[in-house]
Amino acid sequence: MMNKQTYTQLIRNYALELGFDACGFAKAERLNTEAERLAQWLDEDRYGTMDWMANNFEKRVDPTLLVPGSKTVVSLLASYHHPSHNEQIGITNQPLIAKYAQGRDYHKVLKKKLKELFHFTSELVGGIDGRYFVDSAPVLDKAWAVKAGLGWVGKNSNILNKNLGSWFFIAEMIIDLETEYDTPVTDHCGTCTACLDACPTDAIYEPYKVDATKCISYLTIEHKGEINQQYHTDIKNWVFGCDICQDVCPWNSKAKLSQFVDLHPRQKVLEATERQFSELTINEFNSIFEGSAVKRTRFEGFERNLEIVKGNLS
Repeated sequence: MMNKQTYTQLIRNYALELGFDACGFAKAERLNTEAERLAQWLDEDRYGTMDWMANNFEKRVDPTLLVPGSKTVVSLLASYHHPSHNEQIGITNQPLIAKYAQGRDYHKVLKKKLKELFHFTSELVGGIDGRYFVDSAPVLDKAWAVKAGLGWVGKNSNILNKNLGSWFFIAEMIIDLETEYDTPVTDHCGTCTACLDACPTDAIYEPYKVDATKCISYLTIEHKGEINQQYHTDIKNWVFGCDICQDVCPWNSKAKLSQFVDLHPRQKVLEATERQFSELTINEFNSIFEGSAVKRTRFEGFERNLEIVKGNLS
């Protein structure tokens, strides 16, 4: 019979074989410190119209309520970094789409791999109960990645990893299997304030804290309706999302490249941005962004953003 250390390592090895860049294990328990921080963030109305952040609060901070009987949260990182991303930094004369959304929708790509890992784990130990998620449930995925030793919280509130920077997606399995648990790593941001200094809307209002209502990513994706005129100029040429605080992060300058071809930028997306989406119709939008995370903003939201960007580029 395998011991805990052996099957933990086998699960980690298989995750890496599937293309994930890192895999860590943390004990499933209530996140008391993170619960206090989340409650304060919600009380200060920093979440805008993302009402789901206030829903299922206890399940969000306690995986044993979300998945009864759970003992371990397995966190996984999947890089989406591509060589073309470095070439896009500093472009000011055409619309830009956040790098994570230039390829196939990450939910679809990673959910398939997670399913394989879940079944492998179940067969390895003779059956498990649990669930797996890719940004699809009330889970504090960044907090669990930290607890699993996969990185530290950067001053822009993204998780940073020495090898991957912050160009990655986070996924997790919450299972009833007890494993060997990893330990958190230390903070390596030091005195750097590049992300705070670069944010045009001051959304990073102090180190490690972000006001979503001022964040360009929030405004161009999650926010519904008209965008306040005061932010139009600051949106610059970001038509979907924003990478400013990540582009300037020193840890991203030599980040490892993605192993998932489906997450690589699609040529039709890059070509459309170069053409500045001239006279974009709803059919063209659906064709260019088929199976893409950009569909989240819908055509109406994308068109709204594009009008702002065209005004800034004119």
